[in-house]
Amino acid sequence: MTSDALSKLTDLASTNIKDILTDSLKITSNNRVLVVFDESYELTQILTEAYKIALAGLGIETYFFHFDDTNPENSSTIISLFETYDENDLVVLIQSTNFRLNDFRIRLNLFAKKLKVIEHLHLARNLPQTFETYISALKYDESERNWYQSMVSKLTTKLNQATNLEFKAFDASLEVGAVEIPKLNIGDYAGMENIGGTFPIGEVFTEAQDFESMNGSIYIYGFADREFNICFYEPFRVDIEAGLVVGYGENTPQEFIEVINLVKSLERPLIREIGFGLNRAITKENPLGDITAYERILGIHFSLGEKHSVYKKPGITVNKTKFHVDIFLCIDQVNLITATESIEIMNDKGYV
Repeated sequence: MTSDALSKLTDLASTNIKDILTDSLKITSNNRVLVVFDESYELTQILTEAYKIALAGLGIETYFFHFDDTNPENSSTIISLFETYDENDLVVLIQSTNFRLNDFRIRLNLFAKKLKVIEHLHLARNLPQTFETYISALKYDESERNWYQSMVSKLTTKLNQATNLEFKAFDASLEVGAVEIPKLNIGDYAGMENIGGTFPIGEVFTEAQDFESMNGSIYIYGFADREFNICFYEPFRVDIEAGLVVGYGENTPQEFIEVINLVKSLERPLIREIGFGLNRAITKENPLGDITAYERILGIHFSLGEKHSVYKKPGITVNKTKFHVDIFLCIDQVNLITATESIEIMNDKGYV
């Protein structure tokens, strides 16, 4: 990457990060910040430099710790550092892969200490041609905040009223009954116990109250492979009865059939999460390689497998579930049906 291109990306990232720090996580000069980073990948280096610029510009006391997984004392040093920070201070994790601290569950422990957290995960899965998309997806200026707020207002109100959802694409239609109270990931943490999480943000998600209410077919164009990368294919049909995948079309890729067979070998091939992605920087035309980031795409994704700890369901023991495979839907139309009307909320052009 040329020095000019690198400089432009760093400047854009520092602007977006400054907005996240001040307007999303409400970090002020009264807080301290710990940034844990590695230098294994160029996007990691860009973000680290951007945080240095943004935090220096805000005059916030910051300590940068270089994570080196070849150092046997690395884990104990970081864990000790965490203990020196106070409630409402911020920890930023910038990771080419995923920091491993033995059995220490980083984000859960930080939240338990009432620390704020920004986590950038698996950055090495995003190829250089997608760096600008990733950095643009961090945008949190006034227009983006207004977009998230307006979409959340529309979606959550209608989802809470809906007796049915209808997903249509090509010759397929999936009916879903009433859904659970939606959860938000839009950078607004007012009233929430935990402040922060994995970035980029931009999603409203729910699941069926009763899996038996999910019947019909969908078309899928992408899904997560075993390495948690997004894989794209020609659209293929998947058939669902009572929330379970029961069949698929003739052109279904062998890789997906292998995923289905693996899930079925250990648990039910159940459709759980229903995700409404809201991040306008991430599209099929401008994708990201890492599945955690890509699921914020402006579109619809489901999860396959029993694992989804947000909603508790009878007969599913959270710590015994194995699979949460993100699958991405082709969409011609999404309708929310209430007691009095049917409302189109999405078509092949995006949200209505």
